[in-house]
Amino acid sequence: MYTFDDLKTIMTRLRGKDGCPWDRAQTHESLKRYLVEECGEVLEAIDNQDTENLCEELGDVLYQIMIHSEIEKEKGSFCVDDVVDGICKKMVRRHPRVFGGADMSAEASWEEIKKKEQEARSRGRGDGI
Repeated sequence: MYTFDDLKTIMTRLRGKDGCPWDRAQTHESLKRYLVEECGEVLEAIDNQDTENLCEELGDVLYQIMIHSEIEKEKGSFCVDDVVDGICKKMVRRHPRVFGGADMSAEASWEEIKKKEQEARSRGRGDGI
């Protein structure tokens, strides 16, 4: 069975010098329609309660995440590991009752925490609290 590290290696190879011409030519802009299409196919699989197809379609959405992340890695902006790190931090931050944290006793809701993060970003504290 392949792993997430294998997927990262495959994506780097597809976008690399000797990789796939189609993958190498893609930009965020050229990929937008595919991201929308793939998300729509995930929704269709959910509506049809088709778990086999859902698994495949989620993989296609993951490919979209991977290629967008690889494009940014090539620019030196961020990589998929940064995306994973960011969502992990967000989930821990926004679930203080599960993971503990400053807002745990206040029983802060997801929306309250999100609002605080947005306010912090607008004040220039890009760390999201």
